[in-house]
Amino acid sequence: MVDAVTGYPKPLPTLNDENTPFWQACREGVLKLQKCTPCGHVRYPINRFCPRCLSDEAEWTAMSGRGTVFSYIVFHQAYHPGFKADLPYNVAMVQLEEGPRLFSNIVGVANDQVRVGDAVEVSFDAVTPEITIPRFKPRKES
Repeated sequence: MVDAVTGYPKPLPTLNDENTPFWQACREGVLKLQKCTPCGHVRYPINRFCPRCLSDEAEWTAMSGRGTVFSYIVFHQAYHPGFKADLPYNVAMVQLEEGPRLFSNIVGVANDQVRVGDAVEVSFDAVTPEITIPRFKPRKES
């Protein structure tokens, strides 16, 4: 099922007041997450309140975009018709250097080459004019 407005065949996020800063930063090629102003906790998923100190004060802060593969799976069945052409594809949980974990995909490497502990860095995939999805690629150690 292809979105009639965007032509994109996969599910897209619904933009709202809470998540728009995240998606705007992704469009600009920057991974930004909420950082609690009082306690400094970097949080994801996006939330109105800090899970550590319960403050509602936060700043959208640029992250390094670096992390490691915490866990992953390779899908061989499409649970949504938009993903059928991508089979098989991986879904990974990436542990960012700043602490939070994000679900995404590892790109630029074959599925059978992805390993837990692999160093990765963010890359951005502009799928519509409004939505750019953060994905991760292997990081070259320097």
